Amino acid sequence: MKRARSIFVLTTALAVVAFSRLAGAQDAAPPRLGFPVDCVLGETCFIQSYVDRDAGPGAVDFACGFRTYDAHDGTDFALPDLAAMMRGVAVVAAAPGRVVGVRDDMADISIREAGAPDIKGRECGNRVAIMHGNGWITQYCHMRNGSIAVKSGQDVKAGERLGLIGLSGETEFPHLHFRVARGDVVVDPFDARTQTASCSRDVTGNGLWSRAMPYAAGGIATAGFAAEQPQRAKANEGAYNASSLARAAFLSFWVEAYGVREGDVNRLTVTGPDGTVTLRGGTTPSSRTQARQFHAIGRAAPPAGWPAGSYRGEYQLVRDGKVIAQTVRDATIP
Repeated sequence: MKRARSIFVLTTALAVVAFSRLAGAQDAAPPRLGFPVDCVLGETCFIQSYVDRDAGPGAVDFACGFRTYDAHDGTDFALPDLAAMMRGVAVVAAAPGRVVGVRDDMADISIREAGAPDIKGRECGNRVAIMHGNGWITQYCHMRNGSIAVKSGQDVKAGERLGLIGLSGETEFPHLHFRVARGDVVVDPFDARTQTASCSRDVTGNGLWSRAMPYAAGGIATAGFAAEQPQRAKANEGAYNASSLARAAFLSFWVEAYGVREGDVNRLTVTGPDGTVTLRGGTTPSSRTQARQFHAIGRAAPPAGWPAGSYRGEYQLVRDGKVIAQTVRDATIP
């Protein structure tokens, strides 16, 4: 997965000085951050990657896990697929402040697409930057083209709409890259200690967040049924989201999981209308660690066709013998 670099340069020192005077000395403490996306974490969105706490060439997140990559300087709030992006998911200001930077002229296109434009120097994509006083800055990257709802110099309140999650800049999937910094120093909102404190398995409190956001060792980005052998690209477009399937010659259940580690087991089963297991798969441990993995089971219809009725697909992500994430999807064949 390509790195979603965030580029932020204040054109003059005047913006910093002027807003710091307005903010007052009481803002020396870091801002308390609200959730920057209008979605339900773990249901309609999820955290794809955390800030890299390792100052060297390795990568480790604030909880000493691997949910990051080298030099990643923000928190990635991802959507399940492009269909969710097209429906529109709002990005909102995490704290009150003044807008000091806006860009809204870049296309929503994955860097993996043929003909993707050169984004050198504009890796953040369409973005908004907000100054919160005393050098504290939040930045919102990869926003949807044409969606920016604020302008530079505008004062915003916490929760005020800034735009929509998009696919602009250096990214392969729709998400918000949310960066917190004081001056030029990146700050991890989940653990605001200095970067010299690499990570801790015993982090307590909410960091800079105003509400708890429990750490997820792994989870499910999206899942569903398909009346064909599923293609990952089509699944990521939202093409397999229907809950009713035609009587097709093939039936499959698929899932895209995130935070999958080498040795994890991805268990998939499908139960048919009569309550018996129709499909089963995923007993072989994963051979590598990946930010996302796509898995599917399926087979051709029996001679008499698939029986009409309700089908249930179940997925479990198993690590060291324990289920760390699971989901259920239902579909009907009329």
